[in-house]
Amino acid sequence: MSKAAELAALIGSQSALSNRNIIINGAAEIYQRGAATTTHNGYAVDRWQHKGSNSTTSTSNQDTDAPAPFINSIKFSAGGASSGAAEVAGLCQRIEGNAMTSLGWGTSAAQPATLSFYVKSSVTGTYAVSARNNGVDQSYINTYTINSANTWEYKTVTFDARTTGTWLTTNGIGMRLWFDLGSGSNFDGTAGSWTTNNHLTVSSQADVVGTSSATWFVTGVQLEVGEQDTAFEHRSFGDELARCQRYFTKFSYLDGDYARVGWMIATSSTAGRGSIRLPTTMRTEPSSAMTGTPRIEGTSAKNLNGLGQSGNSSTNNLGVDPSFDSHGSAGDVYHIDTGPNGGIECDAEL
Repeated sequence: MSKAAELAALIGSQSALSNRNIIINGAAEIYQRGAATTTHNGYAVDRWQHKGSNSTTSTSNQDTDAPAPFINSIKFSAGGASSGAAEVAGLCQRIEGNAMTSLGWGTSAAQPATLSFYVKSSVTGTYAVSARNNGVDQSYINTYTINSANTWEYKTVTFDARTTGTWLTTNGIGMRLWFDLGSGSNFDGTAGSWTTNNHLTVSSQADVVGTSSATWFVTGVQLEVGEQDTAFEHRSFGDELARCQRYFTKFSYLDGDYARVGWMIATSSTAGRGSIRLPTTMRTEPSSAMTGTPRIEGTSAKNLNGLGQSGNSSTNNLGVDPSFDSHGSAGDVYHIDTGPNGGIECDAEL
């Protein structure tokens, strides 16, 4: 083979192996919110939704306990009370429909999908991981076994191709990938085949959430087309951040200084109209919220009282009608700053 042919073959093989991981932030590196969550359906690590609807608090957070070469993982800490029949516990990634078109689920061209990951828990035994559609009337449960307590283990499971059911290929929920950690008996199913029920787990699932001080960690999560697992696709931090920012963006500050994130023109001495450019195209027009007290700055600075998202927002731009204490006059131009005392969050999660 000539050198040119060898180079072409190498480029082709590298292209085939890129962009194969359907999961976003599988290595748990992106952590924009920067805090643990105990909220059912809340987020700590980007794209990973905490599930804990039972009465005793459980927690999800980023952690530095990880197998080489990974540097982060997601840690689930148990609350110590078992789930009731209709309660759930686990970790979920809702995958956008247009990110999983290569699977072809719901069509005659459907392909199997293989999930691989590194996992560690203080509780040994059988665990369930499931795939469901947006309507939660299509479900496939796989099981894996944690053999040794507090030891990182590599696992891989395959979801059979699914030719029936409704699987969105839009910007809605295409798939719900769920790691179960002790959901209630209403969600019990049988592993290894598709059903038309909302099944998440199996009756033999290890009861992590019901075990006092129990922990469960995961990292290196990869979901790809086919029946064979491949090495984890390590994307650059910037690439992974941009993928996460499609769903959630946080404007904060760097190195303790203020960051100028937008601008506004005062419409009176206490209000204005402005714009904040989003760093990437978001999944849908986001909702927005202030954290702490961002400020406006012109010849002097003034804290914002409210952000006032306006009707001219889009997937690329956040329109705002800020309010503030009396300052200047109509027609004055100000920067919108985030800094040590406050930030701005934009949410377009599934």
